[in-house]
Amino acid sequence: MSALRWVSWFLTAAMALHAEFPGAIAIRDARVVTVSGPVLQRGTVLIRNGLIEGAGAGIAIPSDAWVIDGTGLTVYPGLIDALGPTGIVSAPAPPPGPAASARGAGAAARPADVPLTKGPEDRPSNNSWIRAADLIDPGDTRISAARNAGFTSAVAVPGGSIFSGEAAFLNLAGSRKSRMVVAAPVAQYVTMDRRGYAGEFPASLLGSIAYVRQVILDAGNYKLEKAAWDRHAAGARRPDYDRALEGFLECPRVLLPARSAVEIERMIRFAAELKTPAVIYGAPEAYGAVEFIARTKVPVLLSLNWPARARDSDPDAPVSLRTLELWDRAPSSAAELAKAGARFAFYLDGTALRDLPKAVKRALDAGLSRADAVRAFTLSAAEIYGLDDRLGSIEKGKMANLIVTDGELFQEGTRLKYIFVAGAKYEPDPPEPPAPAARGGAE
Repeated sequence: MSALRWVSWFLTAAMALHAEFPGAIAIRDARVVTVSGPVLQRGTVLIRNGLIEGAGAGIAIPSDAWVIDGTGLTVYPGLIDALGPTGIVSAPAPPPGPAASARGAGAAARPADVPLTKGPEDRPSNNSWIRAADLIDPGDTRISAARNAGFTSAVAVPGGSIFSGEAAFLNLAGSRKSRMVVAAPVAQYVTMDRRGYAGEFPASLLGSIAYVRQVILDAGNYKLEKAAWDRHAAGARRPDYDRALEGFLECPRVLLPARSAVEIERMIRFAAELKTPAVIYGAPEAYGAVEFIARTKVPVLLSLNWPARARDSDPDAPVSLRTLELWDRAPSSAAELAKAGARFAFYLDGTALRDLPKAVKRALDAGLSRADAVRAFTLSAAEIYGLDDRLGSIEKGKMANLIVTDGELFQEGTRLKYIFVAGAKYEPDPPEPPAPAARGGAE
């Protein structure tokens, strides 16, 4: 074991020691935001063996329970980051060629010893069989950082290809990845990231869409061929094993990217055409496609990384009216989706944890209710991934993923007091003291 890996393992083990595992924990006389039901103004949440044993106003506290006085505190379900790289540090190498080719720049020339990619049958830009659950590093510092911000779970995805691989739903605690995985795979992550050699397939966005369509159609035919073989193996030709198609077929849904309203509608129609359960992610311009999203009932993962002028851009550079409208209206997408009854959840999408309250506030200022904001980080995310029977709300029998605050979540000045991940209690790291002010002037 390398010195770096040994230190990572040691720090992870030390964090596990700081998590407390009593036989039972009762948070008594707290305000309880169940999300799935009414808010309990003075309730008790009882935790045992990693599960919620009870939640209500008249819960009897057993004699062996460690009691936390919840007076003045509020209990919420733990937050879920519905899409991201948290916990994954060993991703597969991306296909050759610069990432800039996905933005229209020229791709690298193909070396003479690399076979020519002629079309989708060669399965270019495909890592569909890569499992995020196999790439987890419990020592990833982003895990503890997210937990300190109130996130108890995350959907982790590999990256680097059009078909990037199988997403895993993780709990953000534990010294072994086998204990962290709640469910896997939960989705196939598709990016339309066209990385390859110049002049090879796919070399455009339309080429990438055609490629995704072909792979999914191939997967359907492959599934039929395998079923026919299983029914009548004697005298029939055995289908060739295709790990790219196997990886796709293992996943219950596909995550498809879309930014503009036109792209959102295109991707939803695309998924309907392929008869594949789909979730749209990104969607800053969802405000322009709300009716279509609500009517088709396709869920959306909404990026909290709201579009804005790049910090290093020229402030005097001209900006189109359409771009200005996007910058102004993107945070209203959440409120519009909630008003229309569409299913949506938030994900960080690179938003710094310290900027999370500010990003949520923009959605609140644009009309999103605080209750809908909490739901978008909890039960809605669990519903979209088919895990709402296990977590996302405070109900008997669900996983004890909880956070305890001293005020309203996402309100300025509210502090996080405790975090529970599968019943293990954590306390956030104390804030770093401010740096001493520089002394100016001669003494």
